[in-house]
Amino acid sequence: MKRPEELRSHQWYGTGGLRSFSHRARTRQLGYLPEEHLGKPVVAVLNTWSDINPCHVHLRERAQAVKRGVWQAGGFPLEFPVATLSETFQKPTPMLYRNLLAMETEELLRSYPVDGAVLMGGCDKTTPALLMGAASAGLPAVFVPAGPMLPGHWRGEVLGSGTDMWKYWDDRRAGLIGDCEIAELESGLARSPGHCMTMGTASTLTAAAEALGMTVPGASSIPAVDSGHERMAARAGRTAVELVHRDLGPRDILTREAFEDAVTTVLGLGGSTNAVIHLIAMAGRAGVPLSLDDFDRIARTVPVLADVRPGGQKYLMEDFHFAGGLPGFLSRIPDLLHLDRPTVAHDTLREQLAGARVHHDGVIRPRDNPLAPEGGVAVLRGNLCPDGAVIKHIAAEPRLLRHTGPAVVFDDYRVMQRTIDDPALGITADSVLVLRNAGPRGGPGMPEYGMLPIPAHLLEQGVRDMVRVSDARMSGTSYGTCVLHVAPESYVGGPLAMVRTGDLITLDVAARRLHLHVEEAELARRTAGWTPPPARYTRGYGALYEEQISQADTGCDFAFLSRPGQVPDPYAG
Repeated sequence: MKRPEELRSHQWYGTGGLRSFSHRARTRQLGYLPEEHLGKPVVAVLNTWSDINPCHVHLRERAQAVKRGVWQAGGFPLEFPVATLSETFQKPTPMLYRNLLAMETEELLRSYPVDGAVLMGGCDKTTPALLMGAASAGLPAVFVPAGPMLPGHWRGEVLGSGTDMWKYWDDRRAGLIGDCEIAELESGLARSPGHCMTMGTASTLTAAAEALGMTVPGASSIPAVDSGHERMAARAGRTAVELVHRDLGPRDILTREAFEDAVTTVLGLGGSTNAVIHLIAMAGRAGVPLSLDDFDRIARTVPVLADVRPGGQKYLMEDFHFAGGLPGFLSRIPDLLHLDRPTVAHDTLREQLAGARVHHDGVIRPRDNPLAPEGGVAVLRGNLCPDGAVIKHIAAEPRLLRHTGPAVVFDDYRVMQRTIDDPALGITADSVLVLRNAGPRGGPGMPEYGMLPIPAHLLEQGVRDMVRVSDARMSGTSYGTCVLHVAPESYVGGPLAMVRTGDLITLDVAARRLHLHVEEAELARRTAGWTPPPARYTRGYGALYEEQISQADTGCDFAFLSRPGQVPDPYAG
C-alpha cells in the first residue's frame, strides 16, 4: 500500500507551501473534512452521462455506486463530467469527436490532483475515447461499461436495436408495413437505458475492453438495468483504489498480448467492423503496433462462436450474459489467448477465467459447432483499396461474397438519399453501389453511411442485399455485403475517387480481394485529372481535425496525439 506522501495527489495537498494551503482550503469550500481525503488515493470518476444520451442516462446513478466502492476501499472519489458523444443524436457523427473526448480525458487526468480513474462509458465512441485518453495519461484506471438495454418487443417479436430498425425501415420502403406499425416500433425498439443490445459497436467495444483486462470480470454484458450492474460499478470503484496502491497503470495492462486477445475476442464474437479502427487507435496510444494485417491473420485462426445478432441469427446481449458472458466465451478459446498477462482485477487472465462456464450452447457455441469457421471480419486488398478495406462477411448474403458488377457512383450521401430510388439510374440487383467522400476527412468524421439503402423497386422485388463499397463506416448493428473503410479515402485522392459509373468491380472475400477493372494507364490518367476538394473547415475544431486526422487503416487518431513522446506532470506547488 502506498504511503500518503507517495500519492500523486500529495503534490497538491500535502506540501507545506501556499498552493497546498489553497488547495486544502478550497476542498473545505467543497464541504469535505480533512480526514475524508487527506492521505487517501483520489479517484477521478469520469462520467459521460447526459440528458441527450439514452445509452448513458443511468450513469448518474451508477456513479454513486462507483463512489461507494471508492469510499469502501479507502479512497476519495471526485466525479467529473466529460463529453457524452451520443451516437443517436450527435451529428455529423460522434466519430468526429472521439479524439476530442480522448484529449479531454488525458488532460483532465493529468491536470487535476488525482491518483487513478474510473472511466464510465459504453456508447460507441466513448469506450475507445476514454481508454485512449487514459492510456496516454498513464494513471491507474478501470472501465465501467454502460451495459446493454433490455430486448425490444413488438407484436410477439423480440427486437434488436439498430438491426431491426434497418430491417423494418426497408419493409416500410417496400410497402410491407405502414405508419401504424412504425409508430408501434418506435415505442418497442428501445425499452430501457443502456446501449444497443445487439453485438453492435457498443457491445463489441465493451467486450474488447473486458478482453483487454480493463474491466472487472463479466462487466461488459451485464444489462444496464440489472442490479448486478450497480454491484459491478461498486466493485470497479474498489478496484481503482487497489490499482493505485499497486501502481498498475494502463500501459501495464494494454500489452501486445492484450490487444491480440481483444482482436481474437472481437472476431470470435462476430463483432462490429468499427472495432478495427478503434483497437488500432487504442493500441497506438499504448505504444503497441497493431495493423489490418494482424486482424486478417487472427481472423483465420478463430471461429465465430457467439450467435448474437446481427452476425448471429437469434440471440441478444441479455442472452449472451446469462449464457456465461465474456468469461464463458473466453473459456471456450483458451488456446487462442495469452493467459499469463495481467488484468485490473487479477494477476493473470488465467486466474480471472478460472471457473468460467457456458450455460447455453446455442448462444455461445462449442468449438465443434461454430457459427462460422473463421472470424467475422475480413480485410480486403486490391487496386481499389491499396491500404485496405474491411467487410463483416458473416452479416452478408453468401451469394454476394464473390461478385462482379457495374458500379453506380454517388459523390454525396445527401444526393444519394434523394436519388437512390430513381429508376433512371438503372440500378439492378447486380450493381455495385459506390459512395465516396464519406471517409475520415470527406465525411467529415467517417459517418456510418456504409449500409447504403437498396432502391425501393428492388426491395419490392424481394432484394435485401447488394454489394456496396464506400470509405465510410457502418453501424455495428447493420448487416449486408458492405465493403467499408476503403483506404486511402476518396477525399484525399484515393483510387475510390477515380471510379466511374459503369466500371466493373469485383469483390472476392475468400481471396481477400477488391478490384476495379480499369487499366492502370486509364487510372493514372483519371488520377492526373483529379482536383482536390476545398477544405470543409477554415477554423475551429474542424480545422484541427482536418489537419491532424489519419486514415482508417491507422486508426483515425490525431497525428500529434498518436506520436511517441513524453508529457511532464504539471507542477502543483
